[in-house]
Amino acid sequence: MGCLILSSKASPKRNDTLGFYPPAVGHGVHPAMQVSVTGVSRSGPARGSDGMPSLPFSSSVRLMFEMPQEMGLIAIAVRQTQGKGRGRNAWLSPVGCALSTLLVSIPLRSQLGQRIPFVQHLMSLAVVEAVRSIPEYQDIDLRVKWPNDIYYSDLMKLGGVLVNSTLMGETFYILIGCGFNVTNSNPTICINDLILEYNRQHGTDLKPLRTDFLIARTVTVLEKLIDTFQDKGPNGVLPLYYKYWVHSAQQVRLGSSEGPTVSIVGLDDSGFLLVHQEGGEVVTVHPDGNSFDMLRNLIIPKQR
Repeated sequence: MGCLILSSKASPKRNDTLGFYPPAVGHGVHPAMQVSVTGVSRSGPARGSDGMPSLPFSSSVRLMFEMPQEMGLIAIAVRQTQGKGRGRNAWLSPVGCALSTLLVSIPLRSQLGQRIPFVQHLMSLAVVEAVRSIPEYQDIDLRVKWPNDIYYSDLMKLGGVLVNSTLMGETFYILIGCGFNVTNSNPTICINDLILEYNRQHGTDLKPLRTDFLIARTVTVLEKLIDTFQDKGPNGVLPLYYKYWVHSAQQVRLGSSEGPTVSIVGLDDSGFLLVHQEGGEVVTVHPDGNSFDMLRNLIIPKQR
């Protein structure tokens, strides 16, 4: 799949293996960005007050729906000033984060089109697999946390995913926003911190990783995960997801800190959590939609 890239750093060299143009040092516009839509000139995107390329919302929406379905679109930022998380949460985006928004189109009548909540799980998994599938980096303790976080072990968040979808006709147009710390040790921890600590503990000399390299690998892994999901459904990707997730046999309380204790057993066919109650019944639970910690207050959906 080809991919149009909107970035504050663009490279004139195509990576045919990945099928899109990875960012590199220096400002500039690749010929693939010379499109004619409102707000984007033939000489490249408009620039904001800080000199970084900017794209008006109306233009980005129009561009999103005018892109051929076989062509991908990704926007990459060096930094964000108004990053958003789930609900009302703000997302801090200092230099050193890998920041991107990826457009994918998914047929409604497909395995993934019938299970859109899985998109956020696939993206989180793609970030982790992008690092841990590199030879010699497989033991870097990067993990996925349901529903949309990337974690260092089960201790500290270093990334997240936010998905917005629009159904038009028989196609979902999905914007996957993703940010994860690569070289910035603040505000929490970053991937290169994990590599440095691993080197100290094991006497190895693993090299630090670059943001552009990891964004490229993540998109490539995501494409493979989507293809696998479309071919085999959830069972095609869940073994890898469970390999990296932090919740094996984890216990949580339903409803509140005083609610009944249940054990997490996996994901259901729609991507929600399955938990085992003390009475022996396995039920599906959803996040309450308010808590910053998505596992703090789980609720059982109302029966219809």
